[in-house]
Amino acid sequence: MTSAIEQILPHREPFLLIDEVVEVTPGVGAVARKTVREDEWYLSGHFPGRPIMPGVLQIEALAQAAGILAIESLGLAGTGKLVYFMAIEEAKFRNPVTPGHLLDLRAGFVQKRSRVCKFWGRASIEDKVTCEVNFTAMIADS
Repeated sequence: MTSAIEQILPHREPFLLIDEVVEVTPGVGAVARKTVREDEWYLSGHFPGRPIMPGVLQIEALAQAAGILAIESLGLAGTGKLVYFMAIEEAKFRNPVTPGHLLDLRAGFVQKRSRVCKFWGRASIEDKVTCEVNFTAMIADS
């Protein structure tokens, strides 16, 4: 699935934080997944002896899911346009994400315009919320 994701998003390893796109409903929402593996690059230092996926990377994974939603909804594939973060609002971290967890990533539109979109995002493990956030992104030339 990674190669299909790489056809949509410009992100590459080690910063591609989505393993699978489960569903995209254009104009509405997207569902993606990330399996947190023991060998993730960020876990060796966050925290030694108690590895936890940083909250900011959970937000980045949600933003990548929202990026896929925006690209699919606004017909941006192949146009050279990129989706850039503008603002992160109301971020809340509820539960830790550790190696072996399957992180469900859900993102949807709050507001959709041709150049600026607002999204909500929610990450969870087996319906237990780990992160909630609202964010804004800009559509721009690459």
